[in-house]
Amino acid sequence: MDPKGLTVICGHYGTGKTNFAINYAIDAVREGKSVTLVDMDVVNPYFTSSEYAEILRKKGVKVISPSFATTNLDIPALPASMYSIFDTTDSVILDAGGDDAGATVLGRFSRKIIDRGYEMLYVTNMYRPMTSTPEDSVGILREIENACGLKATAVVNNSHLKELTTASTITDSLQYAKEVSRSAGIPLMFSVAPRHLSGKLPADEHFYLSDIYVRTVWEEGEPTC
Repeated sequence: MDPKGLTVICGHYGTGKTNFAINYAIDAVREGKSVTLVDMDVVNPYFTSSEYAEILRKKGVKVISPSFATTNLDIPALPASMYSIFDTTDSVILDAGGDDAGATVLGRFSRKIIDRGYEMLYVTNMYRPMTSTPEDSVGILREIENACGLKATAVVNNSHLKELTTASTITDSLQYAKEVSRSAGIPLMFSVAPRHLSGKLPADEHFYLSDIYVRTVWEEGEPTC
């Protein structure tokens, strides 16, 4: 990641983009970057990066959250501090809301994002109903792009089955991810894999090893860090 860049992370609901955004931000700090993560999801109150703000701050990531995020008060809205990201020299990560509804919120800032310069990573998951085929995944991507006025620059394959994910779960999705990349006309950046599976993955593919922070209420245990 460019140390002074702006990275938009987008994707359909349930693809795991928020867990990826959290990992991406923490890893950037480990690389010596000053990082601000912005939770832009004011549409879906579940599984947003704001819920993990304490973990992120302990890891050195600055967090900008919607007003009333993680509460039951009113409708979350983006705070005035959102505009500070266009003046800062920090590396900025925008965790956009899912699909075209969330991307519409992102579109309010499209001109400023373009003026600053950006990359937009499209997170996809073969095991989600709305993105289970390359054609469906690219269709969701085009809806997001049309809604926000920005163009994706790379695909991130985050195909997983939550706690049931195995090495085969990921390797079985590699051809799917390459087809999404080919059809979308943008490069496949890497495939995301849980860190504990690192020794079981093929050495000739590019993987991004991640920790699990975002958990459903029925999953046991605390976030790994």
